[in-house]
Amino acid sequence: MTSSRLGAGLLALAAMTAAAQTSSKQDKLLHLNQIQVVGSHNSYNTGFAPSEEKYFSTHFPEAFHGVDYHHQSLPKQLDAGVRQLELDIVTDPAGGRFSHPKIVGLTKEAGLPADPDFDPQHEMDKPGFKVIHLGDVNQRSSCQTFVHCLQDIRGWSKAHPKHVPILLLIEDKQGRLSQLPGATTAEPWTAETWNALDAEIRAVFGPDHLIAPEQVQEGHASLRDAAMAHAWPSLAQARGKVVFVLNDGDARAKAYQGQRKSLEGRAMFVATEADSPLAAFLSIPDPLKDGARIRQAVQQGLMVLTRADAETREARENNGSRRTAAIASGAQIVQTDFAMADRAVGPYRVSLAENSAAMCGAKLSPEHCVRFTDPSLETRVLAAAVP
Repeated sequence: MTSSRLGAGLLALAAMTAAAQTSSKQDKLLHLNQIQVVGSHNSYNTGFAPSEEKYFSTHFPEAFHGVDYHHQSLPKQLDAGVRQLELDIVTDPAGGRFSHPKIVGLTKEAGLPADPDFDPQHEMDKPGFKVIHLGDVNQRSSCQTFVHCLQDIRGWSKAHPKHVPILLLIEDKQGRLSQLPGATTAEPWTAETWNALDAEIRAVFGPDHLIAPEQVQEGHASLRDAAMAHAWPSLAQARGKVVFVLNDGDARAKAYQGQRKSLEGRAMFVATEADSPLAAFLSIPDPLKDGARIRQAVQQGLMVLTRADAETREARENNGSRRTAAIASGAQIVQTDFAMADRAVGPYRVSLAENSAAMCGAKLSPEHCVRFTDPSLETRVLAAAVP
């Protein structure tokens, strides 16, 4: 090796060492509420099969327009930098309740070609929680049981042990899941249902890989007090872990809490009202209307979920105003149906790397912004601000 090549190699090694040291220092300074990530909405949804699409778009064109999107598998989304995933689940303790979606028979009656089997492994026949978008209409998922989804995420996490924490939003579904006549109804949830859900989570993610509410609340009178004291774990403590959030309103949050003083012993945080003692996460979906509210909550220490787009409107118009507002608001979770562009829709996508506003939190000057220079996937997917 020539001296010039050796010198260049040593310089490169020194640069890598310096970058690693900088990254390690940043990890200790930054906390979970000081990072911003892109997340996917209905992350499991793989869209419609051809005949299902033709039938649904013909009979329910307006509804179809808003749900005509799809995602890659959960591991592929994580590979692409998505760090928040959303799962909609129903309880199915006996199994088989959602094994025969009505749209299959409707397409047959309409004389349309048969679509591929939506459940070739018969996962829907098994007891346990199922992952469903629109029952009887749009049930094609990259992982059809809750535990399957969790195992996919856990497998990816094991392969990337230093990843930025993954936020998992959970919505429980009860009652009618679609407007089709005679649509299958989802069973109501009970205290036992919530306990079973926690058990499935903990069966896949052990305590060393799960950030639970009581870990954040420790030493504080309430979760809200802890969040507003910025008592979130550092990025160094949170890497390689997941955070579950029940994102289904105040009533569901109280049902999940049950008779507990707070969320002690529970696996999930809850997104609830800002003045609730359980408040650590807030869902504020419209950053154009509620940007000031988001910024205030972020400054207070709360974690905020907002939406960069909804019902495919922004993507079809390639309108980035809501996306820009979402990122600039400082909301830690910016959710989209288009983390990757859909060629059939247009070039619209949501990426922090393409928006300089992502590098700063709410009301923080550029001097207090951290710009990651390490090109590795584990750091480039987030923007962070140090107050």
